[in-house]
Amino acid sequence: MVGRYAVHCKGVGFTCKKAGEASTSLSVQAHATVIDRIRQIHGSSVANELLEFATSEDRWGFKAEGYATNANYSVKKTTLLLFINHRCVESTHIKKAVEQTYSNFLPKNGHPFIYLSLEIDPARVDVNVHPTKKEVHFLNEDEIIQAICEHIESKLAAVDTSRTFMTQTLLPGAKPVEPTPQTEADGTPSRRTPAPKRARRNSNDLVRTDTAERKITSMFARAGPGESTGSTDNAADTAAAPEALEYETVDRETVQCRLNSIKQLRHDVREDMHNELTEIFSSHTFVGIVDDQRRLAAIQGDVKLYLIDYGRTCFEYFYQLGLTDFGNFGIIRFSPALDLRELLRMAAETEKNAIASPDEDFDVETLVNRVADQLIERREMLLEYFSLEISPAGELISLPLLIKGYTPPLVKLPRFLLRLGPAVDWTEEKACFESFLRELATFYVPESLPALPGDPESLREENIAEELRARRQHVRHAVQHVFFPAFKARLVATRSLMQDGVLEVASLKGLYRVFERC
Repeated sequence: MVGRYAVHCKGVGFTCKKAGEASTSLSVQAHATVIDRIRQIHGSSVANELLEFATSEDRWGFKAEGYATNANYSVKKTTLLLFINHRCVESTHIKKAVEQTYSNFLPKNGHPFIYLSLEIDPARVDVNVHPTKKEVHFLNEDEIIQAICEHIESKLAAVDTSRTFMTQTLLPGAKPVEPTPQTEADGTPSRRTPAPKRARRNSNDLVRTDTAERKITSMFARAGPGESTGSTDNAADTAAAPEALEYETVDRETVQCRLNSIKQLRHDVREDMHNELTEIFSSHTFVGIVDDQRRLAAIQGDVKLYLIDYGRTCFEYFYQLGLTDFGNFGIIRFSPALDLRELLRMAAETEKNAIASPDEDFDVETLVNRVADQLIERREMLLEYFSLEISPAGELISLPLLIKGYTPPLVKLPRFLLRLGPAVDWTEEKACFESFLRELATFYVPESLPALPGDPESLREENIAEELRARRQHVRHAVQHVFFPAFKARLVATRSLMQDGVLEVASLKGLYRVFERC
């Protein structure tokens, strides 16, 4: 413990004696530097391989500095000198995160030496998690640890160009090996100058995919409007034939949004941005769909493979799209117009049939009329801001078009309209816009397809029902050729998306540790 504080306390001298002994066990001068203190206490093998680091982040309210060994130093056990607000503590989370960071640089079972001084606002630190105050917890622990480890990793990567190995001297009595000179064709010694060596790139850092490449399937022709009718009589037909829509460009001047509520909602999204995940999405390579029912897809980001909940990601993307394009949406026009009350009645009856308790029972017609009256009363606002057009007689004329090339699953349309009544806060501007756009984003999220039969014969494409096959093709085409290219272009990935929508499943560096090749 004295040795730990001797390293940390700059400008303070330390002298320590064992009882009954005349000589000192530890003596550190007050003017000694941190590296000199580490050299005196832990040895030159540690001090000669140290890298200094320092990082801070005002958003998380911390400042970190210290020293860490480079990739030339490796021992069987990690040594972590951790000080939080100048108090020597322990943290299994920090220790494991540091070991995981070094696993990409050190040989198997190799561990580093780390001295870390972390200063955090005392109001963010909880010291009452251990009887002896040996361990502490603090707010935003995962984010702070991640920031520190990323900074250490960048320092290690910057100097990871050479290694120091132990060598053996020539055995006594052995003859020195003389190089054999190369000769030309006429027998004279060659005087060619050696070719310059090319810089060798680590194989475990090599990205073997091009994020800008275009798959040949994206150039296949889709079913044109002439192959099916452009009008829609029901939701199921539209879901089965999404390519039947015709797009018409309208010369309309872009509306500049000056509403403070929308500006605040946009600011909230930017404040919640996860920089690393946003960078992954902006440069990813799409791998493929993993599970249609659970809405999972795989992407490659740099040298890592990620599993993405594309349903959760689509919700985040369409909500942000609603904020950025507020007041400038495209239009999905119904011809003929749909009966608003009939759609609401369909959703209300479905909700009523799913009631588990008699206390939750309600009158269908009362609910339908209440929601219809709310929407008809606010039809001018819905048309101006959201391109949702409803006639005074209660006919649904149009819906907002958020993205070209994808038709939202209209089987969800009745429930979407019904939820615009109780789920939208119509009393306050900011809450109204936020709740409406979240309901709109939920409506645009691609549907979860039912699981296919388990036997191999039923899984063959020709044995899948026509309606299910059409829905499956529509969703798969949209995910690969519409959604993920859109994510790459303008998705602001949030911290909540990182927590419950993204999972790292493999790393090329980790695979190299096991297989030594890929």
